[in-house]
This record gives sequence, structure tokens and C-alpha cells, in this order.
Amino acid sequence: MKTVLHPARAVTLAFLAAILGGTLLLMLPAAHADGVAAHWGVAAFTAVSAVCVTGLAVVDTGTYWSGFGQSVIMLLFQLGGFGMMTAATLLGLMVNRSPRLRTRLMTQAESRTLALGDVSSVAKVVLVVTLLVQLLIAGALILRLHLGYGLDWAAAGWSGLFHAVSAFNNAGFSIHADGLARYAGDALILAPVMIAIVIGGIGFPVLHDLRHRWRDPRHWSLHSKLTLIGTLVLLAGGFLASLLFEWDNPRTLGPFDVADKLLNSLFLSVSARTAGFNALDIGALTHESWALHYLLMFIGGGSAGTAGGVKVGTVAVLFLLVLAEARGHTDTEAFGRRVGASAQRQAITVLVLGSVVVALGTLALLRVSDFPTDQIIFEVISAFGTVGLSTGITAQLPPAGQFVLALLMFTGRVGTITLAASLVLAERRMPYRYPEEHPIVG
Repeated sequence: MKTVLHPARAVTLAFLAAILGGTLLLMLPAAHADGVAAHWGVAAFTAVSAVCVTGLAVVDTGTYWSGFGQSVIMLLFQLGGFGMMTAATLLGLMVNRSPRLRTRLMTQAESRTLALGDVSSVAKVVLVVTLLVQLLIAGALILRLHLGYGLDWAAAGWSGLFHAVSAFNNAGFSIHADGLARYAGDALILAPVMIAIVIGGIGFPVLHDLRHRWRDPRHWSLHSKLTLIGTLVLLAGGFLASLLFEWDNPRTLGPFDVADKLLNSLFLSVSARTAGFNALDIGALTHESWALHYLLMFIGGGSAGTAGGVKVGTVAVLFLLVLAEARGHTDTEAFGRRVGASAQRQAITVLVLGSVVVALGTLALLRVSDFPTDQIIFEVISAFGTVGLSTGITAQLPPAGQFVLALLMFTGRVGTITLAASLVLAERRMPYRYPEEHPIVG
């Protein structure tokens, strides 16, 4: 009897294989703009950042890498954002319309909020939504770049496609050295990018729910309701706070008119939640805005999507838990449903371990570099949340510091997934219970 590979281990090995393959491809002379082999450290860091859909870079993507190299990077963050296990399910569907139990279990490590019977249906939605949204967003960007900026069809086509795929996968990679800063006043560029970011980052279980129950929100799953409400609260809160903190900043929103201030504040809020694009100079933001980004980047987007972070659903469950405790309720409830005790424990575990990883990463970077603590914290949370925003210190970090960031990116993209899967699969009822006691808390 064949041994089934543990889903959590399968996810980790799949991501490692993609990183290794991407590193080898980026080390080929054809991937470098000058036709020479890239340094293995640069290739490895870029591959990790791409597969983990982060966007942190130690070289300028548009000038350091050739067209082939940029294509490899786009392929890597397409794979990373799409989800290794979702891709495995789709391959299973092409071979057999009924994927095997092993494939479904492997997919649940990536789409852990789904029931076993939903995996095939969701995989189809993932494929359709991914291709449709990316093509539509790419089309909108290509037309704007050609008609509004005079780019020829080839240049507009490549730029539009690259940024559309990067936005949907919340990858944050851009072929422009200044990110999207050159389009800071152009809603016809920033709006499609924001739409792609939100759709890709909200999570495929939510998209699946909306597709089947679009006109019946009362029957949406509790996960979908919490994710949608949490997303709206974070977007609105980030938008208003960005306006407040940056309104008079002469290096960011200060020179803009009111309409452009509103547009860029919204883009700042959307991008901070794991997308990683910048239309403003992140290093020029106020310290209050950096602190706001700490929160938004750490939370991230929806579960089982292209976003990173500890996820909106995790924070929503913890908020409900605190609210129930404050009210003296024994059950954690929302929308007429009771949140399971296992979901509460998993949320607490993910948040605590995520915080520990960020703390350890911060200490490690402080040890090997001389940059200010606030910039180090920003870089660490950006890497762990697979965001990709930077205050400009990534390329200046020593090799040891860049290695720390690579570990953080990998942990942020794979760690919480494997952790949750391990918790679910390892859960079991003990045949006995110890006597209960109440330690003093608070």
C-alpha cells in the first residue's frame, strides 16, 4: 500500500521545487539583460520572492533581467499565486474528472477553508477567474498604455500583461524602477490594478460562494461574510488613515489635487494588504503611515487566495472571540452561527506564531544590519506578509539580511498554510480529560 504524502509536506516540497527550478532558470545567461549568468544569490532571492508572490527585489526587474528573465519571473509568481495544490487539482481534473482523495487532501492544505467535496468545483472557479480577470485587466492596461502613453502595441502588451498578472497574484513585481509612481495621477491605470488585487486577494472560497449565491447573501458562508466585512473595514480604515497621515506631506500626497489624493490614498490602502505596488515613495511616508502599514501588511488578505499575511478571517475570528469574552458569552457567535472551538484555537495559534516569526526576524535583521528599527520592522512584516513594499533598504542589506528576508517570505507564504493543515489533520479527541483549573489571566 502506497503511503500518502502529508499535504502540508507536499505544499512545502512543491514550493521548494518551484524556487529551485526558478533559480536555475534565472541563472541562465539568457535571463540576464547583458547575456551573462546572474549571481546565484540574486537569482535565488528573486525566485523566492516571485514564488512567494512578495515582490521584494535586490535588482531592478526591468533593466537587470531580459525579456526571458522577466517571463520566468511572471511564470513563478503565477505559479505561486495560483497555488501549487490548486494546479495539482486541475491536472487531476484533466486526467480524471474525479480527482483522487490524495489530490483533494493536498489541495486542502492550500484551500483549507473548503469542504472536501468542494475542491473540484473551486479548482474550476480558480482557473476561470484567474484567466478571465487577468485577460480583462491586461486588456484595459494595454489600451490605456497604447492610447494614452503612446507605447507601441508590443511594449504596451508586455507591460499590461506583466502588471495584470502581478496584480492579480498580489505579487508586487513591476518592470518599472519606480513601480507605478509614473501613473500616480492616472485612475485608468490604478483602478484596474486595484480591482485585480482585490479579486485575487479576497480568496477563492469567497469567490466560489459569490458565484453560486450572488443574490442571496443571507446564505453566504460565515467565512465569506467575515472576509468581506473585514476587507471593507480594512480598506476603508486604511484609506481614511492614509488621507489623514499624508494629506500635507510634501513628498507624497501634498502636491496632488483632491481627486488624486483620494485616488492614491485608496491605492495605498489596497496595495498595503499584500499587493506590494507603490504609486508613492514608500520611504517618504510619515512614520504614522509606516505604523499603519505594519498592521495592514500583517493582517493581509483572504484565506486560500493569492494574498499573504495571517489573513482577514483569522483576525475576524479573534475579534469575535474577544467580543464574546467581553460580553460574558460562552459561545463565539456571528450572523446566527457559532464559531467552532477548533477554528478559534487555530486562529490564536496562527496569530501567535506569526507574531513570534516577525519578532525573531526583526531581531535577526537588527543583528546583521545598521538600519533604523522602524525600517527593519517594515521590511520584516512586508516579507512575512508577502507584501513586497520596502522603504528602500532591501538591496542594501548584507547577504545574511537578504537570507533572513528570503526565509520570512517562504515562511509567510507556506508556513501558515502548512501549520493550519497540520492542526486540522492532527486534531483528535482524547479518550480522557484532566480535571479543570483556572489560572489567573490578565
